[in-house]
Amino acid sequence: MSSTAFAAALAFAAGLGGAVQIAVQGRLGDRVGSLEAVATAAVVGLVLALSILVFARRSLAGVGDAVTGPKWQLLGGVMSVVIVLAITVAGPRIGVVATTAFLIAAQFGLAAVIDRYGWFGVEQVAFSWPRVLGLGLLVVGAALTLRR
Repeated sequence: MSSTAFAAALAFAAGLGGAVQIAVQGRLGDRVGSLEAVATAAVVGLVLALSILVFARRSLAGVGDAVTGPKWQLLGGVMSVVIVLAITVAGPRIGVVATTAFLIAAQFGLAAVIDRYGWFGVEQVAFSWPRVLGLGLLVVGAALTLRR
């Protein structure tokens, strides 16, 4: 399998996992509390990630390298907590589809801004009318998912 095909398959699997995560986190949050559910998800994720790292690399040295690097590169961990908290709270209240739709619409919107200005070292990609129209349609689509 090529690296592109592997990356696409992994992204697809993550999309499937995201839908499951919204449903499961919401139920856990209802049962034990939203903050407790987020902390539990973080602990389970930490144990799994460290186990995979030790199995694959036979070392935890890479974690130390990551922590001693530029602090803005640690935003992924912070954003993970924000995302898990948001889906834990939103999923049971607005549903899995609406939660996913709003998450994706916001993600695409900020991604377009990040691309436009080349933030975080990514290659700059200009805004275009089709891109802006697509983002607008995503927002409209997300709003429509709230209707039952």
